[in-house]
Amino acid sequence: MPGIDYQQLRQQITKSQVLDLIGFQPTWRRDPQLRGPCPIPGCGSTSRRSFSAHLARQVYHCFICHSHGNALELWAAVCGLPLHDAALDLCQAANLLPPWLSVRHRIPAPRRSRPVASRAPSRNR
Repeated sequence: MPGIDYQQLRQQITKSQVLDLIGFQPTWRRDPQLRGPCPIPGCGSTSRRSFSAHLARQVYHCFICHSHGNALELWAAVCGLPLHDAALDLCQAANLLPPWLSVRHRIPAPRRSRPVASRAPSRNR
């Protein structure tokens, strides 16, 4: 499975776009900070201000379920998907091409070392 450049995707999509895509309706706003009910399924929040999104910092936090992170992590939490699948799903929802990692950016797998034959002197006399 090809790798995704998550850093580039986080630069391409904003917290506002993700909040719009999930249908978040804030109940309180002060400049770049929004508050409202937590959009993450299974949170169990009954508060109308348990979820906070800071648009300038591009982060979110729920004070009930303690979920927090950036726009991509919010999409993953709301959709219940692992990060790679969530990135592909978010790209499709936002009509973006996934930013694939080039071969030169991939981290090579660690090399397995061969066992070295013992060089201890023989005890045969």
